[in-house]
Amino acid sequence: MIWNERYECMSRDEMREVQSERLREMIERVYYNVPFYRKKMQDLGIEPGDVRGIEDLDKLPFTTKQDLRDNYPFGLFAVPRSEVVRVHASSGTTGDPTVVGYTRKDIGTWSEVVARTLYSCGVSREDVIQVAYGYGLFTGGLGVHYGSERIGATVVPISGGNTKKQIKLLKDFETTVLACTPSYSLYISEVLEEMNIDPEDLPLRVGIFGAEPWTNNMRKEIEEKLKIKAFDIYGLSEIIGPGVACECEHQTGLHVIEDHFIPEVVDKDTLKPLGYEEKGELVFTTVTKEALPLIRYRTKDLTILHPDKCSCGRTSVRMEKVTGRTDDMLIIRGVNIFPSQIESILLEMGETKPHYMLIVDRVNNLDTLEVWIEINEEYFSDKIKKLQSLSMKIKHTIESTLGVSVKVKLVEPKTIQRSEGKAQRVIDKRKK
Repeated sequence: MIWNERYECMSRDEMREVQSERLREMIERVYYNVPFYRKKMQDLGIEPGDVRGIEDLDKLPFTTKQDLRDNYPFGLFAVPRSEVVRVHASSGTTGDPTVVGYTRKDIGTWSEVVARTLYSCGVSREDVIQVAYGYGLFTGGLGVHYGSERIGATVVPISGGNTKKQIKLLKDFETTVLACTPSYSLYISEVLEEMNIDPEDLPLRVGIFGAEPWTNNMRKEIEEKLKIKAFDIYGLSEIIGPGVACECEHQTGLHVIEDHFIPEVVDKDTLKPLGYEEKGELVFTTVTKEALPLIRYRTKDLTILHPDKCSCGRTSVRMEKVTGRTDDMLIIRGVNIFPSQIESILLEMGETKPHYMLIVDRVNNLDTLEVWIEINEEYFSDKIKKLQSLSMKIKHTIESTLGVSVKVKLVEPKTIQRSEGKAQRVIDKRKK
């Protein structure tokens, strides 16, 4: 299913022409309308005429989340505030929130790109889509909502939480598509089990999951427990919200909406551009946004880009699933560890619940890592010897895979706090 065949299936040369034309126009606008970018470019000795096409991207400055915070709230807007019809913002738990704005045209663009991503997952006007992402300043709920309406699907705007009501509406409204975070979908599956409801009795067939990194092993877990096909959708509020990229039915990477968002991958340390098939930090330049155009925004997400044509017919660059970020990487005694690596190990073993916490501390100037893992009910009633055996097995597997010693703590089912939004996986006491 192709929503916009012209842009989703054009040749690489045609796409480069579209990107280059839009990039030139965007650079002209931000240079004269955003003092922050004008100064950045002047500091580098760059004028708009120096940017002839996407081959000149690496001449341009990077933008970071801190830049948005430093220009809080509206300092990076490229249009008068009278043209901004909506604002969204991050939670601001670590300081001023990052604020993003949308013109009326931006809202139309957002609806279009989300419609493309949903359509690529097989969602159509015949579907009922239950949006269990948060509404409000968070972009997830309203982003998926507008895109769903764009394709003509019936939208159930329930937002996050109130899980038993979620399940009631899944049944009563005959919901066919669930949109939420992957961790929350697993929690829904737990509550279904507690309520003695067989997922196969629900019309649910597709899950659109994003807003947090998740592994292919978690995908298998979700698909098995909810009896659906689970798709990864990617977005971040600074770029537009959900709708930046999404998987198709072949699930061989997420198709980037390249005619609106130019992707790059750079070395996370040197920031030098990397080629296709090389892993690095994902960077986006928005070339059609009016209110908040961003140049080379550093996402902190780690991925690999693939340029080859997909079996679905789309020619857009595909990004691999994000399994880690440069800023959620833990360094334990010199070893780099991502929480997703622990998750993958546990799900491959299949002897515990997919709920865990990483407790990082520093004792006598030595970093320690403790992994709390929920065990299945059948293990909890077993003899201590069997629990010890399972604990040692997990410990050995983690240590041999990651190359760092860990302490494993098995806890009762439902001990680890559930999240109706992004799952909190790490407590780093070294930062306190």
